[in-house]
Amino acid sequence: MQERKSAFQQLDYSLLFFLFVLMCFSLVAIYSASTSTVEQYGMAPTHYVRLQIIWFGIGVILMLGAMLVDYDLFKNFSIPLYILGLGLLLVVHFFGDEINGAQRWITAPGLPRFQPSEFVKIFVIIALAHLIYTITKVPKEKSFKNDLLVVGKILAVGLPPFALILVQPDLGTALVIAAIIFIMILMAGVTFRMLGLMAALGTGFIGSMVWMHNNHFAFFSTYLIEPHQLSRIYSWLDPGANIGAAGYQLYHAMQGIGAGQLYGTGLFEGVKAQSGAIPELHTDFIFAVIGEEFGFVGATVLIVVYFLLLYRLVIIAFTCNNTFGTYLVAGTLGLLVFQIFQNIGMTVGLVPITGLALPFVSYGGSALITNMLAIGIVLNVNVRTKHYMFGEEE
Repeated sequence: MQERKSAFQQLDYSLLFFLFVLMCFSLVAIYSASTSTVEQYGMAPTHYVRLQIIWFGIGVILMLGAMLVDYDLFKNFSIPLYILGLGLLLVVHFFGDEINGAQRWITAPGLPRFQPSEFVKIFVIIALAHLIYTITKVPKEKSFKNDLLVVGKILAVGLPPFALILVQPDLGTALVIAAIIFIMILMAGVTFRMLGLMAALGTGFIGSMVWMHNNHFAFFSTYLIEPHQLSRIYSWLDPGANIGAAGYQLYHAMQGIGAGQLYGTGLFEGVKAQSGAIPELHTDFIFAVIGEEFGFVGATVLIVVYFLLLYRLVIIAFTCNNTFGTYLVAGTLGLLVFQIFQNIGMTVGLVPITGLALPFVSYGGSALITNMLAIGIVLNVNVRTKHYMFGEEE
């Protein structure tokens, strides 16, 4: 009989290696990006780097904790975690700290300020994975009516946190929830007819918003969109014409990335990165530092590492013979893919700015810990997949 290996012997070390490379990118980029900021406040040059190391340490501990608990047990806690997440969002809505016009944070006595919406991402993934596992466990005839029921149940779970996050307002995180919902609908196996209907509804919604903007602007700008969100759309469409307003960040970020050319200007040598011209450089716009100081080559290496990490997640999802585990990994894929695409896309002007952090690279506590927990769940699925020898594990 073959000896059963421990969880640590069956770790996906290639996935951990890619995560380590991203950590290295993070610490170097944050050190360079925060130099001008910390000098203004008389802090040590390594202030944010040291804090990021602490967050990484906490994240690794929580990642290992998420890996060691059998993920099948998450089914028992999916509803309590989901209710906890909604409760935290309600606390934020009524009692949260307001910073820069957004009410997204909670400050608990003796604890650092944290953003509950980040952890709600994980709770939504677990809740939807359990829901779809329950729905697909009993095979049903493929029909448009059954698809409507499936999509309706998924939306009933996903839309409440989406709405509570959207009104904070936090469009970026709300769109992450939407991406998770979409990937879960795909995993539920709905027909192309249903997907076509969803695409038509999405296109119709965007078209109606454009029509309202062009024909009823007063109503549109008062009730349908926040002023800062509209400014970001204008700056995305024409950053050069909005340099003094919402396009300031985007314009200088694109200028810096362009100046990096092939090999970059060198560490601490970026004109835009070191001049303080780009606000939130060590958080939302960290990719601008990498693009300017490490150039096209450095940015490409970073994107390739992301691709390889996501590829490992796809392999883990495909090789898992427990559908609940597959859904958990798929939800994590939706979480990371959207954040990576949105952050890099907004930095280079491909999509509007939404204030999302670059996973594992941007400075920050709540977002980093959330992504580390997500990787811990993926490692959990991978470790236990190798124990199953004969079909689905119930």
